[in-house]
Amino acid sequence: MKYPIGIQHFSELRTNGWVYVDKTAVIYRLLSSGKYYFLSRPRRFGKSLLISTLEAYFKGQKDLFQGLAMEQLETEWVEHPVLHLDLNAERYASMDELRNLLDTYLRRWERVYGCYEEENPSLSQRFHAVIRAAKEKTGRNVVVLVDEYDKPLLQAIGNEDLQNEFRNALKAFYGVLKSADADIRFALLTGVSKFSKVSVFSDLNNIEDISMSPHYYGICGISERELHDTFDNEVGELASVNDQTKEEAYETLRQRYDGYHFSPDTPGMYNPFSILLALKNQEYGSYWFSTGTPTYLVQLMKEFDLNPKELSGYEASANELDSVQIKVDNPIAVLYQSGYLTIKGYDKRFKTYTLDYPNDEVKEGFVNFLLPYYTYSRQINNASIIGQFVQSLERSSSNRFMELLQAFMANIPYELVRDLEVH
Repeated sequence: MKYPIGIQHFSELRTNGWVYVDKTAVIYRLLSSGKYYFLSRPRRFGKSLLISTLEAYFKGQKDLFQGLAMEQLETEWVEHPVLHLDLNAERYASMDELRNLLDTYLRRWERVYGCYEEENPSLSQRFHAVIRAAKEKTGRNVVVLVDEYDKPLLQAIGNEDLQNEFRNALKAFYGVLKSADADIRFALLTGVSKFSKVSVFSDLNNIEDISMSPHYYGICGISERELHDTFDNEVGELASVNDQTKEEAYETLRQRYDGYHFSPDTPGMYNPFSILLALKNQEYGSYWFSTGTPTYLVQLMKEFDLNPKELSGYEASANELDSVQIKVDNPIAVLYQSGYLTIKGYDKRFKTYTLDYPNDEVKEGFVNFLLPYYTYSRQINNASIIGQFVQSLERSSSNRFMELLQAFMANIPYELVRDLEVH
């Protein structure tokens, strides 16, 4: 089996024989139910592939959907002009980087649709003009697909001035989706975080947030059923290599990579990046977490004096999870939307969510990542310390164990353990 690790283009995936977990039935439901959408999912969860699949659909590339649910569901296959904007490429250390990226896309679209910029127009004015020109040239309403809409804002967390610059530019740019409504067929914005309606989305009261909708919980990621239906033979091979039964392999995969819930009372979803790498490598590794955890999460936790042990079983209101402020006032929403916490329970009476780590991969990775930031010694080697603890126990060396424990505890600041004191 060919595992599509890092492949985000639907056309490449379908034409080159990579395995594809069919999401086109739920995509068809999305297309048939509305016009403007926003979807938040953690990184490496399949958002870019979703955008690419929609692009292929709206370009009328019917051949790519052979054998998929969409082939039977769609009968018209009408081609539309597609404006696909991917904001994942830059570091966004300055406003110039955002401005240059948007300008590059606009120039490309302007050449395609014969739309030439007037003297000193704004980026949003040019965007509106491109949409109008695409509609006039093709006779079809325009599709707008924005991948990682929030990347500039996430990169600037902690820099309020730069965030405000990004916010003002993106608010005007994305606001075109409302003013150009008559020329738009469909629009989807994806990202990691939903920034509050008083900032980027304040002019987009026509957009539907499906991030926590029970109808679309499985639009990205891999469900338990999809894992069994698509990868059963491969799970058997994984089990054999690791001296397990197939049932034991499924249970290990479930504990390590399952457990993401984007709506109460819906099945858990597997992180596709981790599950595909585990099957390909035939090893239960820490894949998603090792791709990088932003240090701003740690800084937020320390700034708000949030103890890591408080995250497990955290009770949150719907408002806490709904959106992130430009000036972050609660790190819980960031942790949830970034995939470090997920929904594990819901109290209908009080409308509160119980949050926890999705799975062992995230819990172990996050705790190990946080440990140096919560000790005085930044040079601490977690793997080395754990190994020394284990070795001292194996050698029945209680003195050595106590020495290590004493040294380790001495590095933990009072703030981290104060709640454990007996009063």
